[in-house]
Amino acid sequence: MQPKKIPVRRCSGCGEGKPKKELVRVVRSAEGEISLDLTGKKAGRGAYICPSLDCLAKARKAKRLERSFGCAVPEQVYQQLEQQLREREVGDEQ
Repeated sequence: MQPKKIPVRRCSGCGEGKPKKELVRVVRSAEGEISLDLTGKKAGRGAYICPSLDCLAKARKAKRLERSFGCAVPEQVYQQLEQQLREREVGDEQ
């Protein structure tokens, strides 16, 4: 019996390939709306980021999400991502 294949995605911040479930997905819908996808099942173009503030800062500085989606990413999306990553870090410390 062959082992089950684990999907790997590349982080937009650090460029490291990691299992899909370890990354946070940002999705652009067909209407052009950009939002966080916590379930990983929303329809649309996806980009992935490691759950660390360093990777988010790198992706933001190099405008890698904009390049992935082909459009501008609103400041609100970056703020939501940053807030979610901070909450996740606090949860891991407890």
